[in-house]
Amino acid sequence: MGLFSVFKRGLQKTAVGVSRTISGLFTGEKKWDNAQFEELEFALIAADFGVKASGEIVNELKNSYELGKIATTADIYNEAAELVAEILRKNQRQIAFAPAPAPTVILMVGVNGSGKTTTIGKLAQRWQNEGKRVVLGAADTFRAAAVEQLQLWGERTNCHVVAGKPQADPASVAFAAAEYAVNNHADIVLIDTAGRQQTRKALMDELSKIVRAIGKACPNAPHEVWLTVDASLGSNALSQAREFSKSANLTGLVLTKLDGTGKGGMTVAIHREFELPTFFTGFGEAPDDLQEFDPELYAAALFQDTKA
Repeated sequence: MGLFSVFKRGLQKTAVGVSRTISGLFTGEKKWDNAQFEELEFALIAADFGVKASGEIVNELKNSYELGKIATTADIYNEAAELVAEILRKNQRQIAFAPAPAPTVILMVGVNGSGKTTTIGKLAQRWQNEGKRVVLGAADTFRAAAVEQLQLWGERTNCHVVAGKPQADPASVAFAAAEYAVNNHADIVLIDTAGRQQTRKALMDELSKIVRAIGKACPNAPHEVWLTVDASLGSNALSQAREFSKSANLTGLVLTKLDGTGKGGMTVAIHREFELPTFFTGFGEAPDDLQEFDPELYAAALFQDTKA
Protein backbone atom coordinates (compact mmCIF):
# COMPACT_ATOMS: atom_id res chain seq x y z
CA MET A 1 0.00 0.00 0.00
CA GLY A 2 1.41 3.41 -1.01
CA LEU A 3 1.88 6.16 1.54
CA PHE A 4 -0.96 8.28 0.14
CA SER A 5 -3.30 5.29 0.43
CA VAL A 6 -2.28 4.91 4.08
CA PHE A 7 -3.04 8.56 4.82
CA LYS A 8 -6.26 8.37 2.81
CA ARG A 9 -7.43 5.36 4.83
CA GLY A 10 -6.56 6.90 8.19
CA LEU A 11 -8.10 10.28 7.40
CA GLN A 12 -11.18 9.02 5.61
CA LYS A 13 -13.74 10.12 8.19
CA THR A 14 -12.30 13.65 8.41
CA ALA A 15 -12.06 13.90 4.62
CA VAL A 16 -15.66 12.79 4.13
CA GLY A 17 -16.92 15.39 6.59
CA VAL A 18 -14.90 18.19 5.00
CA SER A 19 -15.85 17.08 1.50
CA ARG A 20 -19.56 17.12 2.29
CA THR A 21 -19.24 20.65 3.62
CA ILE A 22 -17.32 21.92 0.60
CA SER A 23 -19.54 20.22 -1.98
CA GLY A 24 -22.65 21.45 -0.18
CA LEU A 25 -21.52 25.06 0.14
CA PHE A 26 -19.57 25.81 -3.02
CA THR A 27 -20.84 25.33 -6.55
CA GLY A 28 -20.23 27.15 -9.79
CA GLU A 29 -23.89 28.06 -10.10
CA LYS A 30 -23.89 31.19 -7.99
CA LYS A 31 -21.67 33.81 -6.42
CA TRP A 32 -20.13 32.69 -3.14
CA ASP A 33 -20.69 34.97 -0.16
CA ASN A 34 -19.31 35.51 3.34
CA ALA A 35 -21.88 33.19 4.88
CA GLN A 36 -20.57 30.23 2.90
CA PHE A 37 -16.99 30.88 3.94
CA GLU A 38 -18.07 31.28 7.56
CA GLU A 39 -19.83 27.91 7.39
CA LEU A 40 -16.63 26.34 6.07
CA GLU A 41 -14.65 27.87 8.93
CA PHE A 42 -17.11 26.44 11.48
CA ALA A 43 -16.82 23.03 9.81
CA LEU A 44 -13.02 23.06 10.00
CA ILE A 45 -13.11 24.05 13.66
CA ALA A 46 -15.57 21.21 14.30
CA ALA A 47 -13.10 18.85 12.56
CA ASP A 48 -10.42 19.97 15.05
CA PHE A 49 -8.33 22.09 12.71
CA GLY A 50 -8.17 24.65 15.51
CA VAL A 51 -9.45 28.21 15.55
CA LYS A 52 -6.20 29.80 14.32
CA ALA A 53 -5.59 27.47 11.40
CA SER A 54 -9.26 27.36 10.39
CA GLY A 55 -9.49 31.14 10.30
CA GLU A 56 -6.28 31.50 8.29
CA ILE A 57 -7.23 28.82 5.76
CA VAL A 58 -10.68 30.27 5.13
CA ASN A 59 -9.43 33.86 4.92
CA GLU A 60 -6.92 32.84 2.27
CA LEU A 61 -9.59 30.96 0.34
CA LYS A 62 -11.90 33.96 0.48
CA ASN A 63 -9.16 36.33 -0.71
CA SER A 64 -8.28 34.00 -3.59
CA TYR A 65 -11.92 33.85 -4.61
CA GLU A 66 -12.32 37.62 -4.51
CA LEU A 67 -9.19 37.99 -6.64
CA GLY A 68 -10.57 35.55 -9.18
CA LYS A 69 -7.90 32.90 -8.54
CA ILE A 70 -10.41 30.19 -7.65
CA ALA A 71 -13.86 29.65 -9.14
CA THR A 72 -14.82 25.99 -8.80
CA THR A 73 -15.28 23.38 -6.09
CA ALA A 74 -12.15 21.63 -7.34
CA ASP A 75 -10.25 24.89 -6.86
CA ILE A 76 -11.38 24.96 -3.21
CA TYR A 77 -10.02 21.46 -2.62
CA ASN A 78 -6.70 22.20 -4.31
CA GLU A 79 -6.17 25.58 -2.67
CA ALA A 80 -7.14 24.32 0.80
CA ALA A 81 -4.77 21.35 0.47
CA GLU A 82 -1.90 23.64 -0.48
CA LEU A 83 -2.63 26.02 2.42
CA VAL A 84 -2.65 23.12 4.88
CA ALA A 85 0.51 21.64 3.40
CA GLU A 86 2.19 25.02 3.89
CA ILE A 87 1.29 25.00 7.60
CA LEU A 88 2.46 21.41 8.01
CA ARG A 89 5.80 21.74 6.22
CA LYS A 90 6.80 25.05 7.79
CA ASN A 91 8.87 23.48 10.58
CA GLN A 92 9.67 20.09 9.08
CA ARG A 93 13.30 18.95 9.30
CA GLN A 94 15.40 15.82 9.33
CA ILE A 95 15.93 13.87 12.56
CA ALA A 96 18.96 15.20 14.46
CA PHE A 97 21.03 12.03 14.35
CA ALA A 98 24.24 12.27 16.37
CA PRO A 99 27.53 12.11 14.46
CA ALA A 100 29.15 8.67 14.61
CA PRO A 101 30.34 6.96 16.71
CA ALA A 102 28.02 8.50 19.32
CA PRO A 103 24.56 6.95 19.61
CA THR A 104 21.49 9.04 18.87
CA VAL A 105 19.37 9.23 22.03
CA ILE A 106 15.64 9.84 21.59
CA LEU A 107 13.54 10.44 24.70
CA MET A 108 9.85 9.62 24.32
CA VAL A 109 7.30 11.43 26.50
CA GLY A 110 3.51 11.60 26.65
CA VAL A 111 0.44 10.82 28.71
CA ASN A 112 -0.82 7.34 29.55
CA GLY A 113 -2.49 5.70 26.60
CA SER A 114 -0.93 7.90 23.94
CA GLY A 115 0.82 4.96 22.27
CA LYS A 116 4.31 5.80 23.51
CA THR A 117 5.65 2.29 24.14
CA THR A 118 4.07 0.87 20.98
CA THR A 119 5.60 3.71 18.96
CA ILE A 120 9.02 2.92 20.43
CA GLY A 121 8.63 -0.71 19.37
CA LYS A 122 7.64 0.27 15.85
CA LEU A 123 10.57 2.69 15.56
CA ALA A 124 12.93 0.00 16.85
CA GLN A 125 11.71 -2.42 14.21
CA ARG A 126 12.00 0.20 11.49
CA TRP A 127 15.58 1.10 12.29
CA GLN A 128 16.63 -2.44 13.08
CA ASN A 129 15.41 -3.43 9.61
CA GLU A 130 17.65 -0.69 8.22
CA GLY A 131 20.65 -2.36 9.84
CA LYS A 132 21.02 -0.02 12.84
CA ARG A 133 21.81 -1.29 16.33
CA VAL A 134 18.97 -0.12 18.57
CA VAL A 135 18.85 -0.10 22.38
CA LEU A 136 15.62 0.33 24.34
CA GLY A 137 15.51 1.95 27.78
CA ALA A 138 12.60 0.97 30.05
CA ALA A 139 12.47 4.11 32.19
CA ASP A 140 8.72 3.73 32.84
CA THR A 141 9.55 1.96 36.10
CA PHE A 142 6.23 2.62 37.83
CA ARG A 143 4.28 0.11 35.73
CA ALA A 144 5.56 -3.44 35.46
CA ALA A 145 3.33 -3.90 32.41
CA ALA A 146 5.14 -1.10 30.60
CA VAL A 147 8.53 -2.74 31.19
CA GLU A 148 7.16 -6.10 30.08
CA GLN A 149 5.66 -4.57 26.95
CA LEU A 150 8.98 -2.98 26.02
CA GLN A 151 10.82 -6.25 26.69
CA LEU A 152 8.40 -8.01 24.33
CA TRP A 153 9.21 -5.45 21.66
CA GLY A 154 12.90 -6.04 22.37
CA GLU A 155 12.46 -9.77 21.74
CA ARG A 156 10.40 -9.13 18.62
CA THR A 157 12.92 -6.72 17.13
CA ASN A 158 16.09 -8.32 18.51
CA CYS A 159 16.97 -5.14 20.42
CA HIS A 160 18.70 -5.06 23.79
CA VAL A 161 16.47 -3.68 26.55
CA VAL A 162 17.94 -1.93 29.59
CA ALA A 163 15.57 -2.19 32.56
CA GLY A 164 15.91 -1.71 36.31
CA LYS A 165 14.21 -3.26 39.29
CA PRO A 166 10.52 -2.46 39.93
CA GLN A 167 10.10 1.11 41.17
CA ALA A 168 13.72 1.92 40.26
CA ASP A 169 14.65 5.55 39.75
CA PRO A 170 13.70 6.36 36.14
CA ALA A 171 16.72 8.65 35.69
CA SER A 172 19.08 5.84 36.70
CA VAL A 173 17.55 3.53 34.08
CA ALA A 174 17.81 6.24 31.42
CA PHE A 175 21.46 6.78 32.40
CA ALA A 176 22.15 3.03 32.20
CA ALA A 177 20.53 2.76 28.77
CA ALA A 178 22.55 5.64 27.35
CA GLU A 179 25.74 4.33 28.96
CA TYR A 180 25.15 0.83 27.56
CA ALA A 181 24.64 2.29 24.09
CA VAL A 182 27.90 4.26 24.29
CA ASN A 183 29.92 1.29 25.56
CA ASN A 184 28.45 -1.14 23.03
CA HIS A 185 28.55 1.14 19.98
CA ALA A 186 24.80 1.24 19.40
CA ASP A 187 23.36 3.57 16.79
CA ILE A 188 20.08 4.61 18.41
CA VAL A 189 18.67 4.61 21.94
CA LEU A 190 14.92 4.89 22.46
CA ILE A 191 14.00 5.67 26.05
CA ASP A 192 10.48 5.08 27.33
CA THR A 193 9.21 7.23 30.20
CA ALA A 194 6.24 6.99 32.53
CA GLY A 195 2.98 8.20 31.10
CA ARG A 196 2.13 11.33 33.03
CA GLN A 197 -0.68 13.78 33.12
CA GLN A 198 0.42 17.16 31.90
CA THR A 199 -1.04 18.78 35.04
CA ARG A 200 1.13 16.80 37.51
CA LYS A 201 4.07 19.11 38.21
CA ALA A 202 6.18 16.60 40.16
CA LEU A 203 6.03 14.08 37.35
CA MET A 204 6.77 16.73 34.76
CA ASP A 205 9.78 17.91 36.81
CA GLU A 206 11.09 14.35 36.78
CA LEU A 207 11.65 14.66 33.05
CA SER A 208 14.31 17.28 33.71
CA LYS A 209 16.14 14.83 35.97
CA ILE A 210 16.00 12.17 33.26
CA VAL A 211 17.39 14.59 30.69
CA ARG A 212 20.30 15.51 32.96
CA ALA A 213 21.09 11.83 33.62
CA ILE A 214 21.15 11.06 29.89
CA GLY A 215 23.52 13.97 29.28
CA LYS A 216 25.97 12.62 31.85
CA ALA A 217 26.13 9.25 30.10
CA CYS A 218 26.21 10.64 26.57
CA PRO A 219 27.28 14.27 26.01
CA ASN A 220 24.81 16.44 24.06
CA ALA A 221 22.05 13.87 24.56
CA PRO A 222 19.13 13.53 24.32
CA HIS A 223 19.31 14.55 20.69
CA GLU A 224 15.54 14.46 20.30
CA VAL A 225 12.63 14.68 22.77
CA TRP A 226 9.45 13.51 21.07
CA LEU A 227 5.91 13.80 22.36
CA THR A 228 3.47 11.09 21.35
CA VAL A 229 0.06 12.69 20.88
CA ASP A 230 -3.14 10.70 20.62
CA ALA A 231 -4.68 12.85 17.92
CA SER A 232 -8.01 11.04 18.17
CA LEU A 233 -8.62 13.03 21.36
CA GLY A 234 -9.18 16.26 19.47
CA SER A 235 -8.79 19.45 21.52
CA ASN A 236 -7.44 17.56 24.54
CA ALA A 237 -4.46 16.55 22.43
CA LEU A 238 -3.81 20.24 21.86
CA SER A 239 -3.82 20.82 25.63
CA GLN A 240 -1.32 17.99 26.12
CA ALA A 241 1.05 19.42 23.54
CA ARG A 242 0.77 22.87 25.14
CA GLU A 243 1.72 21.69 28.63
CA PHE A 244 4.48 19.30 27.57
CA SER A 245 6.05 21.99 25.38
CA LYS A 246 6.42 24.14 28.51
CA SER A 247 8.07 21.43 30.59
CA ALA A 248 9.97 18.99 28.42
CA ASN A 249 11.89 21.06 25.84
CA LEU A 250 10.21 19.15 23.05
CA THR A 251 11.91 18.85 19.69
CA GLY A 252 9.21 17.02 17.75
CA LEU A 253 5.98 15.05 17.64
CA VAL A 254 4.72 11.60 16.79
CA LEU A 255 0.98 11.60 16.12
CA THR A 256 -0.78 8.35 16.94
CA LYS A 257 -4.19 6.76 16.46
CA LEU A 258 -5.21 8.59 13.32
CA ASP A 259 -7.17 5.54 12.27
CA GLY A 260 -10.48 6.83 11.03
CA THR A 261 -11.66 8.67 14.14
CA GLY A 262 -12.48 11.91 12.36
CA LYS A 263 -9.95 14.02 14.27
CA GLY A 264 -7.38 14.35 11.48
CA GLY A 265 -7.52 18.13 11.57
CA MET A 266 -5.82 18.12 14.98
CA THR A 267 -2.46 17.64 13.25
CA VAL A 268 -2.93 20.99 11.56
CA ALA A 269 -3.92 22.69 14.82
CA ILE A 270 -0.86 21.36 16.66
CA HIS A 271 1.51 22.42 13.88
CA ARG A 272 -0.02 25.88 13.68
CA GLU A 273 0.21 26.52 17.43
CA PHE A 274 3.51 24.91 18.45
CA GLU A 275 5.61 24.99 15.28
CA LEU A 276 7.18 21.61 16.04
CA PRO A 277 8.03 19.08 13.33
CA THR A 278 6.09 15.85 13.11
CA PHE A 279 8.36 12.92 12.29
CA PHE A 280 5.95 9.99 12.22
CA THR A 281 2.23 9.33 12.17
CA GLY A 282 0.58 6.17 13.48
CA PHE A 283 -2.60 4.79 11.94
CA GLY A 284 -2.98 1.41 13.67
CA GLU A 285 -1.31 -1.39 15.59
CA ALA A 286 0.75 -3.08 12.87
CA PRO A 287 4.44 -2.08 12.62
CA ASP A 288 3.93 -0.73 9.09
CA ASP A 289 1.16 1.55 10.34
CA LEU A 290 3.84 3.95 11.62
CA GLN A 291 4.68 6.11 8.60
CA GLU A 292 7.01 9.01 8.02
CA PHE A 293 5.04 12.23 8.06
CA ASP A 294 4.58 13.79 4.62
CA PRO A 295 2.89 17.23 4.68
CA GLU A 296 1.80 17.22 1.05
CA LEU A 297 0.28 13.75 1.10
CA TYR A 298 -1.35 14.37 4.47
CA ALA A 299 -2.95 17.60 3.24
CA ALA A 300 -4.07 15.97 -0.01
CA ALA A 301 -5.72 13.17 1.98
CA LEU A 302 -7.58 15.69 4.13
CA PHE A 303 -8.92 17.67 1.19
CA GLN A 304 -10.16 15.20 -1.39
CA ASP A 305 -13.48 15.11 -3.17
CA THR A 306 -14.80 11.88 -1.66
CA LYS A 307 -17.67 11.89 -4.19
CA ALA A 308 -15.34 12.05 -7.17
